[in-house]
Amino acid sequence: MIRIGLLGYGNLSRGIEAAIKRNPDEELVAVFTRRDPASVKIHTDGVKVDSVDHILAYKDEIDVLMICGGSATDLPTQTPTYAQYFNVIDSFDTHAKIPEHFAAVDAAAKKAGKLAMISCGWDPGMFSLARIYAESVLPDGKHYTFWGKGVSQGHSDAARRVEGVKDARSYTLPVESAMDAVRSGSQPNFTAREMHTREVFVVLEEGADAAKVEQEIKSMPNYYADYDVTIHFISEEEMQREHSALPHGGFVMRSGVTGDGNNHELIEYSLKLDSNPEFTGSVLAAYARAVSRMAAKGETGCISVFDVAPKYLNPKSEEEQRHTLL
Repeated sequence: MIRIGLLGYGNLSRGIEAAIKRNPDEELVAVFTRRDPASVKIHTDGVKVDSVDHILAYKDEIDVLMICGGSATDLPTQTPTYAQYFNVIDSFDTHAKIPEHFAAVDAAAKKAGKLAMISCGWDPGMFSLARIYAESVLPDGKHYTFWGKGVSQGHSDAARRVEGVKDARSYTLPVESAMDAVRSGSQPNFTAREMHTREVFVVLEEGADAAKVEQEIKSMPNYYADYDVTIHFISEEEMQREHSALPHGGFVMRSGVTGDGNNHELIEYSLKLDSNPEFTGSVLAAYARAVSRMAAKGETGCISVFDVAPKYLNPKSEEEQRHTLL
């Protein structure tokens, strides 16, 4: 059995917890929290919830520690810290900062003789694999990544910070005409506005000025100003009834040419997810198996999804994989 620990207990941790139950070679050993452990109720009987202050007492009881904090402030410090004591995985998703995060984690894990995986999930993660395979097969071509339809948690949080907003849910939607243009083989160049739109559902505080809130959201730099944005004002009851789930997904496309350049080829990979955290948790559970197997072979340092052979992800024997999947 692969013994797994969870650092943090939010949406992602609950998704991993659910995934572990579907993987018979994995077991959840402990959940670690910065909150009062007595206040954290998990969904697996017999598993201890303990303070993060006690985590090092479990060094010999955990094969892979899943670090489930946020990419902005948690993971840049947590992952290199705990890679000194455990084999670890995180889902760091700030694309521009992946190289520096990799370097910090790699130094810590190599020094400790541990194996650490960063940026595991569906983007970065599964979409990263789609991009690298497609670029390798079609070197003369162009990448396109479309996200949605799905809830953007970062954009939702940004909208909730606007004065007068009680709650908000922001959806990212791919522009269908842009995807059709890529599928045509024309390899167009797009602005951000031409690839995605934003749809925001807002619950106002009592007495808030709807027009002012709408203008402030639509003009918010780095989040909404570069997109066409539609705002819907709804009741708190409708928000709970219609927008409590966390769906997401998207498309990775590679448009290229082969031969003398007259033949257009398209590679397309897509995901449609009812639950972003549950799917991400399922990806992490599969890669926990890979980290455990690779660590057992003596591998150390930091890795990404690019470094993992598919055979390490699957619970079947290599012979059975070749028989049933090849």
